[in-house]
Amino acid sequence: MDTLSYKTRSISVEAAREQKEWILVDAENQVLGRMASKVATILRGKHKTSYTPHIDCGDNVIIINADKVVLTGNKMADKEYVRYTGYPGGQRVTTAEEMLRKHPERLVEKAVKGMLPRNRLGRQMYRNLRVFVGPEHSHEAQQPRKIDLSTIK
Repeated sequence: MDTLSYKTRSISVEAAREQKEWILVDAENQVLGRMASKVATILRGKHKTSYTPHIDCGDNVIIINADKVVLTGNKMADKEYVRYTGYPGGQRVTTAEEMLRKHPERLVEKAVKGMLPRNRLGRQMYRNLRVFVGPEHSHEAQQPRKIDLSTIK
């Protein structure tokens, strides 16, 4: 048995940068959690055959229609987002319904960010995400490729 033929190949940082694409995702009538997990997979690059865990080999993702995302069950009223101002008694609680009304892009960003690794690499991957409220976006020059999320596992 030749053990050299079973060697795992890692992609280089330069090759990963060259393979990056721009992908457009329409969030209209998409369930938030399911969409966010698939977008996180694309941002990590796990849908590619050249996936390397320690390199940012994922694609740039543009999400449009963030205001038309759907939450199932009673999550719209029951789900709470907690933040702390840093002052005594400064804990602030926002419901998903309120966040969707005021800042729908933040709702999608928080869902995707929570599904990325919590380290330097995860923060770098998060920078490749752009979320827009309406159907227009400012990245037409990159010629993003629109995909259907049902094709991503």
